[in-house]
Amino acid sequence: MLPYLQSDSTYKIHIHTFNKTLTQAQKIKKIDALEFLPFKGKVNLKKPEHIFWILEDYGMDPNNVPEEPFHLYFGRWIADGQRELIESYSVKKRHFIGNTSMDACLSFIMANHGRVKPNDVVYDPFVGTGGLLISSAHFGAYVCGTDIDYNTIHGLGKATRKNQKWRGPDENIRANLRQYGLEKYYLDALVSDSSRPIWRKGMLFDAIITDPPYGIREATRRTGAQKETDKTAERSTENHIFVSSSYHLSDIFFDLLKFAAEYLVMGGRLVYWLPIYRPEYTEEIIPRHPCLKLISNCEQMLSSHTSRRLITMEKVKEFKDQDQNSYLLDGQYMPYKGHNSFREKYFSGVTKRIAKEEKDNQK
Repeated sequence: MLPYLQSDSTYKIHIHTFNKTLTQAQKIKKIDALEFLPFKGKVNLKKPEHIFWILEDYGMDPNNVPEEPFHLYFGRWIADGQRELIESYSVKKRHFIGNTSMDACLSFIMANHGRVKPNDVVYDPFVGTGGLLISSAHFGAYVCGTDIDYNTIHGLGKATRKNQKWRGPDENIRANLRQYGLEKYYLDALVSDSSRPIWRKGMLFDAIITDPPYGIREATRRTGAQKETDKTAERSTENHIFVSSSYHLSDIFFDLLKFAAEYLVMGGRLVYWLPIYRPEYTEEIIPRHPCLKLISNCEQMLSSHTSRRLITMEKVKEFKDQDQNSYLLDGQYMPYKGHNSFREKYFSGVTKRIAKEEKDNQK
């Protein structure tokens, strides 16, 4: 560090915190606490030769933020990353959005986990408004997706934005990619049920990046009558819409893993979000498949009792017919069924919180 602290140099110091917000006075106090360091140069806040950063890590639990950071880092800035993408691709400025459009930062994190590169083919089986396609297309991948919701795929129906009742004539996934100059990477988006694959057999995709519905803000549905989900679904002759039934979370994840095992290229990656009820979480409830290797498992807190985990898996074995329903033979299959009650557990926590707040207000 000494070469950057000389008297003929200029510098300034930044502070960045994770999971905590500091006031300006608190930041100045922390900067003043560095007086023991041999800074000999002059402070220049506009055009310094050297920029130093203090990074403070206050953990991942927003409901239990400590007074002092768990980790503290100090170093010299070398170069910027690509954080400007978070602002330039912000959902707030996006042409076409829905209730569950993925945050731009998380979308790029998922693309990085999927190791997306130019000329890859990336697929999202729960495409929604196409937020995950945008981040992959930014890195030069050709993108496509499917969704069971006809209105979302075609940009019809009620709008999500405040003060807008109906979606406009050009609110669709293609328009989103056009907004960022990425339309050339858009293959297509189809109305399709992820529980009934429509693709020809073979390894088609370099990455599958998706955020399945949890049953909270978006319903978990598949085609077929409630009592006859294994039979061919009937079509409404008037609206041409399939009869739909509930689609259990455990079935969603196993269908997703089975699809990835069959249609990913060797070395291709599956990246998806898994909702978790934290008091019952163990590593054993992570869905597995013999063709897929677990690469990473990262948690994002949603509340004191729920979170979701970003699961990244890589295809390491060619798919065979015997792998079709291999998970059914696994003795660990029953714990996975706990995913089906995530919605009830999520809202039970919300109900308890509201009751507690009402009780506190009455005091």
